[in-house]
Amino acid sequence: MTRAMHEGAAAVIVAVLGVSSLACRPATGMDEPARRPSQESSRPEGTRMSNFSKPSNEELRERLTAEQYRVTQQEGTETPFSNAYWDDHRAGIYVDVVSGEPLFSSLDKFDSRTGWPSFTRPIDSSSVTTRTDRRLLFARTEVRSRLADSHLGHVFEDGPPPTGLRYCINSAALRFIPVERLADEGYGDLLRQFETSGQRSAVNDERSSP
Repeated sequence: MTRAMHEGAAAVIVAVLGVSSLACRPATGMDEPARRPSQESSRPEGTRMSNFSKPSNEELRERLTAEQYRVTQQEGTETPFSNAYWDDHRAGIYVDVVSGEPLFSSLDKFDSRTGWPSFTRPIDSSSVTTRTDRRLLFARTEVRSRLADSHLGHVFEDGPPPTGLRYCINSAALRFIPVERLADEGYGDLLRQFETSGQRSAVNDERSSP
C-alpha cells in the first residue's frame, strides 16, 4: 500500500471517530434532572399494554413517518440539535412511538449538551432492554423498548447523579404526553410522581383557569 493510501485510510478513521464521538463523548457541564422518588416499579396496574401486538412492517410504514421508521425499525440515528425533544422542557412522559409503552419521564431528563434527549433512567427499568452494538469501531450499549422492540438509542456511563447513566434517545422513537394529558390518555397512574416532585401545581393552575 502506498503512503498516499495509508494517509487516506487514516483520515477516514479519524473522521469516523470524530463523528461518532458526538454521541459518546463524556458530557461536561450537564444540567442535572429534576428529582423524583427512588425508583420503584412504576408499571401501571391493569392491562394497558397486555394486549399489544407489534404491527407488520407494512402497517408500520403506513403509521410512522419515514424518520420514525428508519430510527425504530432500521436502527437509525437522527440529526443532533435538530429533532423534536432535545431542548423540550415540558413536564410529562415519553412513550414508545410504536406501542405507547411509557419509557421516560421529564423528571429524569437533563441537558447533556449532545443534541439528543437524555435521561438518567427509564420510568421502569423493565420497559427497556439492552444489547451490545458493534456497528462502529467500538462497542456501545444499545437501548430498545421491551414490547415493540423499537431501537431507541444508546446508554452511556457518563451521566449525572443519581444513576451516573445517560440514556441518549432519538426523539423519533418517542411520543411526548404532557402531564395535563396523562389521565385523559390512560396514564393517570403516573401522575403521582409529578405530584411528589411538585410539578403538578402548574397543571392544577391550568385546569382552574377559564
